[in-house]
Amino acid sequence: MPRPHCPRCSRPLDHCLCALIPLLPSATRVLILQHPSELKHALNTARLAALGLSNAELRVGEEFEDLSALLAQPGYRACLLFPGEDTQPLQQFAAQAVDQPVLLVVPDGTWRKARKLLHLNPLLAALPRVALPEGLQSRYRVRKAPMSGALSTVEAVVSALNILEAPAQFDALLKPFEALIEGQIKAMGEDTFQRNHLPR
Repeated sequence: MPRPHCPRCSRPLDHCLCALIPLLPSATRVLILQHPSELKHALNTARLAALGLSNAELRVGEEFEDLSALLAQPGYRACLLFPGEDTQPLQQFAAQAVDQPVLLVVPDGTWRKARKLLHLNPLLAALPRVALPEGLQSRYRVRKAPMSGALSTVEAVVSALNILEAPAQFDALLKPFEALIEGQIKAMGEDTFQRNHLPR
């Protein structure tokens, strides 16, 4: 018999994270486009980010037929948070839009799946592309980063909002994420974690 799951955070009821999820306001609107392969992932940090922000939306799919309407938010200036050629630092983009809130579009998936989202949705590829500062370290201790500076989706959203809305801080969004990681470490056992996930 399958374990009952929380309908809100999708975690097993005995590991529900809802009590730790804040509800933070932001001038920035966050649109997370999640590849379907991430939906059932045990560490679905995009959901945590969307639940913890009052001005955020999570959409799941590969092709988004209503993307034009999603991007045409009145009063917002849209950008895509994704590394690659022709990116500009997020701080620089924010400085150009001081009187206009940002619509931050965040693809969620493996690098390959995220690139596929861009390929299938040309409107995304046409957006100004922004990047976080170099040197950020992920707290995602149970998953090896594919490259230096790679962050989970919730970490990337928090880092971006801390830049866009400074001096406001959004680190409270990381509380359920930290609890999720601690739960994973506990489930695998400290010895396994030490052996497989700590740097040598």
